[in-house]
This record gives sequence, structure tokens and C-alpha cells, in this order.
Amino acid sequence: MRSFTALVNPIAGGGSAAQRWQPLADLITAAGAAVTVELTESQPHAVELAAKAAQRGDVVVAVGGDGLVRDVAQGVVAADGTLGIVPAGRGNDLARKLDLPTDHAALGELLLNAPERRIDVIDAAGSIVLGNVYAGIDSLSARIINDNRWMPAKLIYRLAPALALLRWQPPVYTVTADGETITAKADTVIVANSGTYGHGLRIVPDAVVDDGLLDVMIVSAGPKRRLAAFMSQAKTGTHVGRPEVRVVRAREVTLDADRPVPVGADGDDLGALPCKIRIRPAALRILAP
Repeated sequence: MRSFTALVNPIAGGGSAAQRWQPLADLITAAGAAVTVELTESQPHAVELAAKAAQRGDVVVAVGGDGLVRDVAQGVVAADGTLGIVPAGRGNDLARKLDLPTDHAALGELLLNAPERRIDVIDAAGSIVLGNVYAGIDSLSARIINDNRWMPAKLIYRLAPALALLRWQPPVYTVTADGETITAKADTVIVANSGTYGHGLRIVPDAVVDDGLLDVMIVSAGPKRRLAAFMSQAKTGTHVGRPEVRVVRAREVTLDADRPVPVGADGDDLGALPCKIRIRPAALRILAP
């Protein structure tokens, strides 16, 4: 029988993460499993709690959004533990990519009995990232989203790109992918593991979490009016056929630009370019279909 430590982000999902976890905790406890619950206070606190729980041999369950999942994964990877996810945030894009169940009974069954699988993680300047690293108009959008957590998720995830666009001026990027250098004036560069972000956008639809490769999407700069069509197509992944989109695959990538550009990762801020990124194949054990 597995034992569990649930790390709950008390502000995730507008403060609803604890309510999301409680029925699962009851189900898991009724099955005979030991359950410990901790509330996270900060990113370093989440990483520390995750590492300690993994070292004890517990499955470490991230109850929150993509940011908490990333923080917990950092501690779990360091301790070679196992991660579980209870999606309870605003975006929940990794959970969607992994096709995690949403109802309590199915998710509880998965946590209790599903076999472990291994997925890749991104190492971006020493930080563990499960989803994607991006630098451009989307990293500006992420800052707007995080500054407006009081707004409904679906609303702010749609408004943020338009608001970022008002002040965006595309830089010239230098992208070095496994030794090949690409220079382009672009609106964004996305280095993908999961390929999903922004509350369900299939931004790099062919990205796979266990193929040992990074999918690097470069979106060349163009008229701002095209953004609406681009974003609409990104819901289904058909935007990859647009002429301004280029995708390459690599194991190591360095991003730089001719002026400061913020770097985002799974909804949070990683600082600014330049940034060195590499894939760590099969580095994370996880409970997922």
C-alpha cells in the first residue's frame, strides 16, 4: 500500500485546492493508505517539503496548478521519488496533457493503484520544468495573468495575450539547437516538453513528454492583427501550418536575444534571456495513464 504526502497550494484555484483534495484524502484513507497533508508557503518551501516526503518513500501529490506541480517535481526529481497530481489550479495544462481523470473516484483509483511511468523534464538554467519554457509575448502574458489572479481564469487567459501585444516589440532571437544556430526576429520562442499551455492551448501539438527531445517552436514576427487567428488555431494545433511557424527538435537549446526578454515556465517567471535549456529523459516518476 502506498503512502502519500499531499502538498496543497492554499491559493490555487482561487483558494479551492483544499476542497478539491479532501474527498480524495477520504477515499485514499478509507482504502488503508497513510496520508499526510502540508500547506505550501512558497516555491522553496514546496521544493523542500517534496524532497523530504520523497526521501521518506511517500508518493508526493501536488494539489494545485502547473506552478506547484513544477515546484514539487523539482524536489521529487532530486530525491528520485514519485509524483502524483491533483489538478486544482487555473490552467492545469500538464494534467490535461497526461489525460488525468477529473472525477474523484477515478483519480483516487489512479493514485492508489496505477503503475508508475517515467516522463522527461526540462532543465532550464537549473530549474526543473515539466511543461514548456518560453520567451516572448507569451512570457509577458504570463506576467499579466499572475498580476491579475482575481479575474476568472478563462477570461484572463484570453485577455492577457491582447494586453501584452499592446506593448510588445519583437526582438531578434538567437536560437542554438544542438549546435545549429537560427537567427530570427520573432514574437516568441517556445521550448516544449508537454506542448500545452495557456489554459488548454495546444501550442506545440507534436511535443511528447517521454521521447527524450525538446520541440522548439519559433514564431516569426509579423503584423499584430494576425494574433487573433494564430491564437484561435492554437486551440486545435492547426497553427503549426502557418508560414511564420517553424519547429525543430533538439536535446540542448540556448536562447538569447538582442535585448532583455522575460523567460516564462509553466506560468511562472524564470528571469530573462539568455537561458540554457536541456532535456533530462525519463527523469521523473509519475502516476499517470
